[in-house]
Amino acid sequence: MIKTEFIDYKDGDVQLEAYCVYEDTQSKKPVVLVAHDWSGRNQFACKKAEQLAQLGYIGFALDMFGKGKFGKTKEEKTALISPLVSDRKKLQARILAALKKAQSLPNADIKKMAVMGFCFGGLCALDLARTSDEIIGALSFHGLLNSPDQNANRNISAKILALHGYNDPMVTPENVMTFCDEMTAAKADWQVHMYGNTMHAFTNPDANDPEFGTVYNKLADERSFRAMKDFFVEIFG
Repeated sequence: MIKTEFIDYKDGDVQLEAYCVYEDTQSKKPVVLVAHDWSGRNQFACKKAEQLAQLGYIGFALDMFGKGKFGKTKEEKTALISPLVSDRKKLQARILAALKKAQSLPNADIKKMAVMGFCFGGLCALDLARTSDEIIGALSFHGLLNSPDQNANRNISAKILALHGYNDPMVTPENVMTFCDEMTAAKADWQVHMYGNTMHAFTNPDANDPEFGTVYNKLADERSFRAMKDFFVEIFG
């Protein structure tokens, strides 16, 4: 039986709330943190946690903004991510707090911890890999890929998979190549899958704003989901 629960935790004085989904058994299970996009820990992120539980993992949809904080308009969403994007140490501390909470779950296999994220959440997932050796995999769906300066000389132990649309206006092919160079310099085991004729937010069925660059692509969504499953089989066994 699949069990769901909301879990309170903190980053300093900031109250946060995760959505955790898992099969209600006594056995230890791999944990996959799910980092949300710039709108907050929404139903999309929670649904991904549920899908992970159906695959046999603990899905832990983390919270980067604070309990009850969500953005509806582009202006509200920008206001939520700006303090974290402009201060990567703050962003990294926030997602590290989620990792520590997930590690404390009674049925968590702490040797099999991974993270995945979407858009802004992709940046969060990669920054956890840039920061912590306590995860074994990080996966970015149409994520922001730019490196923080403070981690420039640090090797990355987690395996990395970035799933990206070639036509993403927010992260150009040139930006992707810079990311590949960064991962190589960090001695990471990395992969990048590029999907042709595909824009930003390609996994989100509600994305339909070509002028802004966010458009759902069913084929890329399905391909990236299969790539995700293969990746987790590889790292978790």
